[in-house]
Amino acid sequence: MQKLTAVQNEDFNQPKGIQRARRLPDPTLGALWNSIILDERLKAQLLSQAMLNFTMRGKVDRSVIPLHGVILLVGPPGTGKTSLARGLAHRTAETFPSGGFRLLEVEPHALTSSAMGKTQRAVSELFSQSIAEAAAAGPTIVLLDEVETLAADRSKMSLEANPIDIHRATDAVLVQLDALAERHPNLLFLATSNFPQAVDAAFTSRCDLVVHVPLPDREACGLILKDCLTGLGKTYPAIAKLPSSQSFDRCAAECVGLDGRAIRKMVANALASSPQTAMNPERVTIEDLFGAARAAKAGRMSGGKAS
Repeated sequence: MQKLTAVQNEDFNQPKGIQRARRLPDPTLGALWNSIILDERLKAQLLSQAMLNFTMRGKVDRSVIPLHGVILLVGPPGTGKTSLARGLAHRTAETFPSGGFRLLEVEPHALTSSAMGKTQRAVSELFSQSIAEAAAAGPTIVLLDEVETLAADRSKMSLEANPIDIHRATDAVLVQLDALAERHPNLLFLATSNFPQAVDAAFTSRCDLVVHVPLPDREACGLILKDCLTGLGKTYPAIAKLPSSQSFDRCAAECVGLDGRAIRKMVANALASSPQTAMNPERVTIEDLFGAARAAKAGRMSGGKAS
């Protein structure tokens, strides 16, 4: 297993299971935080919980408040959970002037194996060695994307696909979370899941905060659409004028039911509504956007999904 030096810089070879390591704060992640249109009260709650992890956990006995240092974001695909988690890591580090924060992003699929016992060993090594060593060196935030891959609901496992090993892998995650919570109060896990019903209940019970990231409502759809068009307007100035159209609100209302990612992809679909518009995106109209939004929703209803 690679030592801590392997995760101190993105240019080094990462230990198995670590997709990326980066120092915090990172302004590029701050831009992600700002791009996710979400109730500001929810964002404030997330940031406050993350801050509390690093201010209180090392001072209060876990018999008083049994914090595990885990925040779970759940919700439909495309709602920005991963971007929100990365942005939260940046904002958390930004609030502590002492610095020294690091973000590790786990690649859960790199840990799974069809060979008996290998997944359990890989999970145990990742948590007990790579993550523990990083936390020993300074405040660390770990992103566990698609956490149901590592902490699958054991009560719903079938007799197929080597369930014993998957069961043991989930056991390993839970054991390691408990051990890390005891030894490293300067460690925070940010987990995401599109399928919270597939996450083991014992993992969820260890989460200090579970936040549902919803599909955007009408107001949020308008803000996302406006942000996208304004961004395009930096390259194609005529597009920046579309949010002031009298039909803009009608177009935003048509987006209700789509996630944030789908809304931005829908705009791209509108730009490709004809060869003429594709050649010159400044020719796109509100009606093109409305038609693309309606088509995107129809695709969802017929079983289509955003990529």
